[in-house]
Amino acid sequence: QVQLVESGGGSVQAGGSLRLSCAASGRTGAQNCWGWFRQAPGAKREGVAALMYTGDTITYYHDSVKGRFTITKDTAKNTIYLQMDSLNLDDTAMYFCAARVYCMTTAQALSPTNYDYWGRGTQVTVSS
Repeated sequence: QVQLVESGGGSVQAGGSLRLSCAASGRTGAQNCWGWFRQAPGAKREGVAALMYTGDTITYYHDSVKGRFTITKDTAKNTIYLQMDSLNLDDTAMYFCAARVYCMTTAQALSPTNYDYWGRGTQVTVSS
């Protein structure tokens, strides 16, 4: 089992920044793909960013966040981060981190299907 706990959400004005953290514990060794997803009220859960780590790092981003969001992993701390800059109103959502064994394509990485483990989420609210 893998436990994921998100933190770092909050309220911010448009144009501001937040950094989300996802602390992973348990049997994390078998998980190589770590993703951030978000879900706004009434909307489907969508992939925001993902990271495939097997020594080298491959990152995947949704087009709407490219150039604004950065996903990183601190292996020593077993923590995955999502740095979010230039936030806009459309970024308002509950953000979740998730883990799966592998993600070899953007489609795999950003689809919530087949992610095995999920955190409970952290709320991000962007206001004008």
